[in-house]
Amino acid sequence: MKKIIKNNVFWVGKVDWELQKFHGDEFTTNHGSTYNSYLIQEEKNVLIDTVWMPFSEEFVENLAREIDLNKIDYIVANHGEIDHSGSLPALMKLIPNTPIYCTANAIKSLKGQFHQDWNFHAVKTGDKLEIGNGKELIFVEMPMLHWPDSMAAYLTKDNILFSNDAFGQHYATDKLFNNLVDQCVLSSEAMKYYANILNPFNQILRRKLQEVLSLGITIDIIATSHGVVWKDNPLQIVEKYSQWANDYQENQITIIYDTMWKGTKKIAEKISEGIELADPNVEVKVFNLPKSDPNDLITEVFKSKTVLIGSPTINNSILHSIAGFVHLMKELKFKNKKAAAFGCYGWSGESIKVLSQLLGDAGFEVIDEGLRIMWNPDEEQKTEAIEYGKKIAAF
Repeated sequence: MKKIIKNNVFWVGKVDWELQKFHGDEFTTNHGSTYNSYLIQEEKNVLIDTVWMPFSEEFVENLAREIDLNKIDYIVANHGEIDHSGSLPALMKLIPNTPIYCTANAIKSLKGQFHQDWNFHAVKTGDKLEIGNGKELIFVEMPMLHWPDSMAAYLTKDNILFSNDAFGQHYATDKLFNNLVDQCVLSSEAMKYYANILNPFNQILRRKLQEVLSLGITIDIIATSHGVVWKDNPLQIVEKYSQWANDYQENQITIIYDTMWKGTKKIAEKISEGIELADPNVEVKVFNLPKSDPNDLITEVFKSKTVLIGSPTINNSILHSIAGFVHLMKELKFKNKKAAAFGCYGWSGESIKVLSQLLGDAGFEVIDEGLRIMWNPDEEQKTEAIEYGKKIAAF
């Protein structure tokens, strides 16, 4: 069932209440998601994006109830990733000659995924598509936000920015607009989305935000590809992105560890105690990595000024869970953050050196040589960990 966005613009997407993982198993979606597709019905009828392939038959059937598919004049593909383009094969079987407007890179993406030579029309920033009644779509390339093929489309007169993956969240809801949903969930999911997907492209994003704002266009609605549509004060999410793209941090220190026989766990807790004693104003959070959601932990890293990572020594190195998480942090290219390592050991004790090297390679400023404690910490060593926490708080 289509839902009205504004005037002759409608939502025709799919709410995926059951989605738990995204990008394979790479991203946890604890609140599901939506795949937002939009139908503009002016003198020309325009479909903007489709939905993920598992829902393609349902999508096409529902769309056909709202409009004679043969009356769709144009399709706009803002991004070739299959959560947006996955229903194109099913749709194009029925309307094979319909023009598809997208970037040149999106043509490569769509051809590479679906092996079809559809009626593609490459567009670039500033290109316009007249759709009647004095309205036009203006295209804005947004490469690496978050694929090289990404773009946005702006509908004049209605002042709607179809932003694709920018400004989105993985949030399943039957409430279409941002002011109608739980604001705490919306805020946390928007930040999680940014931290896990868009953070590597901060520098590009800063430039693109300035470029869009310099166009002097009025934005009344930001229609994303996932989650809610920003209708109530839509520029609030643009302001948040401006903050987040500036190597964001809060007054928070996050401690993340894995443990074999609870020695490293005890160290983590005592370091936390020391930090709190030295600085009651700092937010300290402690996480056992295997018992935590890694994408939620990435959000905590994103908020942090300092990150402490702990692993015992095993096979002259570190636990593979910790190695994988540090690699994930490296992929996300965090800047302006400090880090240090800690852990216990029984014999050789290489984990601290290995971790410190990995944290430096991941772009963190390693502020200390780390804390190594032999065997299961006794009371004296627990005190040493508390003092180490006080030391970390001073940085």
